Order: sequence, then structure tokens, then C-alpha cells
Amino acid sequence: MKVGINMGNLAGGQPAMLDIEELLATRLLVQGNSGSGKSHLLRRLLEQSAEWVQQVIIDPEGDFVTLADKYGHLVVDGERSEAELAGIAGRIRRHRVSCVLSLDGLEVDDQMRAAAIFLNAMFEADHEYWYPVLVVVDEAQMFAPSAGGEVAEDARKMSLGAMTNLMCRGRKRGLAGVIATQRLAKLAKNVAAEASNFLMGRTFLDIDMARAADLLGMDRRQAEMFRDLQRGHFVGLGPALSRRPTPITIGDVETKARSSSPKLMPMPEAVDDVEDLIFTPDIEELTRPVTRRARPSPRPTSDILAELSTATPLAEAAASASSATAGSEETAEQREQRIAGVMAAILADPESGYRTDAALYQDFLVRLRMARLSGAPMSLPEFRRRVAVARAGVDPETAQGEAWAAALSLADRVSEDLAGVFLMLAKAAIKQEPCPSDARIARAYGTHSARRARRLLDYLEEQGLLIVHADPAGKRIVGIPELQAETAPGAADAPDKAAGGAQAAE
Repeated sequence: MKVGINMGNLAGGQPAMLDIEELLATRLLVQGNSGSGKSHLLRRLLEQSAEWVQQVIIDPEGDFVTLADKYGHLVVDGERSEAELAGIAGRIRRHRVSCVLSLDGLEVDDQMRAAAIFLNAMFEADHEYWYPVLVVVDEAQMFAPSAGGEVAEDARKMSLGAMTNLMCRGRKRGLAGVIATQRLAKLAKNVAAEASNFLMGRTFLDIDMARAADLLGMDRRQAEMFRDLQRGHFVGLGPALSRRPTPITIGDVETKARSSSPKLMPMPEAVDDVEDLIFTPDIEELTRPVTRRARPSPRPTSDILAELSTATPLAEAAASASSATAGSEETAEQREQRIAGVMAAILADPESGYRTDAALYQDFLVRLRMARLSGAPMSLPEFRRRVAVARAGVDPETAQGEAWAAALSLADRVSEDLAGVFLMLAKAAIKQEPCPSDARIARAYGTHSARRARRLLDYLEEQGLLIVHADPAGKRIVGIPELQAETAPGAADAPDKAAGGAQAAE
């Protein structure tokens, strides 16, 4: 079904139509300096297409929450735990509910993490829920920066990976990215390059004007025109808009943002005692308690669970105190052995491979309390790291080698959810074992889908971490250039015996 929405007017007064079905297949990039009308353009697009397609808006400033009043968008507050955000995103896809992920109460690092978790959960939805979704990301340069800045490196990598998935691999999953940025130079090139439709607004810096002209196929001498564009005026190009660069004036919208541009207003009349008015404090100011303006970030669920795991009821405190005086304290080596035993018991369950790390971590903390293991438990990131290593099945001798140390260093270049898969492949390459089957890779990733396992290999190969090829018999071989090692040939369709048989091929 072909659906066109009216974005405004062309130069001759004709309506500027945007083909929604084509947009879902080709994605959209909006660029313009602050005040050029990007948010107005996005709001027009969202309002006009609300009845035709599900929408998810990543909103760093909370400007689009007003869509809820008229169009029924669900507002999701970003101040939630990782598990909560992932669960909400999964249900958003499953039930086809339009929503606004409002991140205005978070610091930049936390905004990037929350957006990445939400986008990744939508990306990993089961195949049966791959309905078309318009994913709008405002201020995309924040979530897909071209270079590292003052934000934490793990947050930058997580967010950039999620945005790359959205723009590069999201189309087959029904995810159509619409990204808006103030500056093309600050946006990662591999994210911007995946868009086939462009709406370029007012721009002043030479480097941004040159990139805008290149994307529109215009002569660089024509780039100066972007300085002269009025607010709400854009130049559009792409299969969903126009085959040639076309000036477009964006039409009116029915909802308004919570924030707006500052407006001039008359200055107050001058007063004679202005010095007394300013320098003399009010009585209320002297008695008013000092409050912090910044909103504190919510405590992560993992920290709360860790604190609960170390808490001891009063009835047990006396008993533990008396037992501590009666016997010698547990050594660090003994405690580590007991922790390793708890982890081994959790991972021995064949279904543990299909449980999230957050769920395994909660189980781990409960078992620590049941075993009366004192002291601070390991953090969630450290737990994830150890689970990934344990699932790789590396033996003590290999774990002490330089090749394994290099593999661990390479694993830092992938997201946490892919570390286990990469380390398993690295171990097989170092030991020259047969290449793991699709079913085995799927279980290491926490899914039953063999097809998803093959996509994971394609993704790791795109990142330059490994090379996949086949021997003359058609069996798969995975090589890791950084380790100068490769696996022995292995059958991709072999069953995963540890999981009790072959996995579904989705």
C-alpha cells in the first residue's frame, strides 16, 4: 500500500508529498543548525504519519512528549533500570504501541546508555514481531558521535553500536531510522551514509555545507545557498521525496513542544533603589534551605541487589559474629573458589544460555546469600565478563597464554552481549577446534535462532574481527587475523549436543 503524507509546500505551491512506504525502506537524514526548524519538521512528519505507522521517538530534551495528548503516544521515562527498559522495548514491538522515550532527566552518559538499551531490545525482537516502525532520533550526533568526547567510552561504544544497527541492519527488521542532527561533521559517517533521503536546512559552517552539498549531489559552489535558507525551509532529495534537490517549506503542526524559542518582551520600568533591590537579601532567602538543582541519577538495579546481598538480618548478625570469633576467617582464595562454584552451578543449567545476564546476576546474588558468602559481591560488568569467559569453555592452560590475553583485549571492541560469542570463537581458533555450529553460537548468544547466529558472524566480520570462509567440503572455518589463528573446519548445521539437540532455524 502506497501512502503519501503532506510535509508542506514546494516552490510552486504544490504539496510536498513524502512516500511513507518508501521511507521505511530507505531511511531519512535531517540536518540543520539550531533554530533551522528540525524539531518542527520531525513533529510534522510524526503527526502526518501517526495513523499509518508505529512510531518510536528517542527524545533527549523531552520535547515530543506532547504527542501523547493528541495522538496517544506512550511516554516512557528513561530513568529506569536496564532490565526495565529492555522489557518495555520488547513489549512496545510486540504490541505495536507508539511511544516517546523521554531522556531529559538524565546525564548525557545515561541518556546514551538508555537509548542504546532501548534500541538494541527493539532490534533483537523475535522475527514474528518485525512490524514496520518509524524510529525517530533527535540530536543524533549525541547518540552516534563521530569521535570520542567527554562521555564515558563504554557509553559511547554502546550507543554508537545501537545507532549503527538501526541504520545499517534495521531495515530487514522493519526499523526505519529517521535521524536529525545539528552538524553532519559531528555525526558518525557510517550512520549518516545509510540514509537515502535527505532534508537539509540552514547551515553556516563550511564543512557542514560541503557535506550537505555532497549528499544532495550538488556542486560545492552551490553550498552557499544553505546559509540563506529561512527557518522551516529545507532542500529535499531521495526516493521518498524527489529525484532531484527540491526546496520544501514545512507545513504547520497541531501540537507544540514543551520548550520554545525565546521571545522578546518589554523591559521593566527603571526603579530608583535598584542597588537595595538587588544587594539586600530577603528574609525568606536567609531561612530557605539550600537545594540542589541537578536531579540525581537513579540507582542502578544491580547496585541495589548488591547491597541487599550483603545485608545481614539482626538475628543472623549475632550468630555470624560468634562464629567468626570461634573459627578463622575465610581466605581470599577459599572465597574465590566458593564464588566459582556458585557460578558453575548457575551455568550448568542448559537453559542458562537463554536467560539474560541481568536474570543470571540476580540468581547469582541470591545464591551468594544462601551460601553465606560475606564481603562485597562482584559488579554486574565483572559478572558478565566472567560468564562470557566461562561460556567459552577455556581450559586453565590456554587461559594463561598470550593468545588468550589478546583475545580478551579484542573482546573489548564488541558489545557485552557479543563478548561470549567472540571468546568462544577465539578459543576454538586458538585450540584449532572445529568451528562451532550455528546452534552452538546461538546458545552462546542466548537465542534459539540459528539464523540470528549467522547474522552475528556477518556482523563480527563486518567489524574486521574475524574472517569466515569454507574448506573444499563446504565446512565453515573462522579465522581471527589479530590472533593469527583459525578454527578447524566444522559443520554449520550440526546440532548443539549440550543443549539437547538442534535449534530452530527461525
